[in-house]
Amino acid sequence: MFLGEFIHSTDAKGRVFIPAKFREALGENFVVTRSVDHCLCVYPLSEWEKFTAKLDALPMVQARDVRRFFYSAASDASLDSQGRVLIPQVLRDYAKLEKDTVVIGVNSYIEIWAQSAWEAKKASEDAQSIENLMIALES
Repeated sequence: MFLGEFIHSTDAKGRVFIPAKFREALGENFVVTRSVDHCLCVYPLSEWEKFTAKLDALPMVQARDVRRFFYSAASDASLDSQGRVLIPQVLRDYAKLEKDTVVIGVNSYIEIWAQSAWEAKKASEDAQSIENLMIALES
């Protein structure tokens, strides 16, 4: 399970530090792809397989753009000896990753955000919308 928010830096080579508490659950090999929120998603292989099974179950005509969106940007990845993952340039550009980076746990996967984008996202969260979702969960 991935929980928490961690501020790190993207280095000059495009590597992002993954917090120690995430590394074991992430596994040796994993997948990095883009998200519709202009951040990156990092999936352990088991979660990636679940996600792709859902994508592949969608009707071809209706889902081909969604498949293209996720699969064309997906990259196999692993951690180096320092606990960093190399993010391909195309994904760094998509998420606008520069120096300041935030790594957050989202239960079954990780998101990597440009810190400025993450701060803007948090500031735009509508408390009433979140409350309405929580009420729906309770019913």
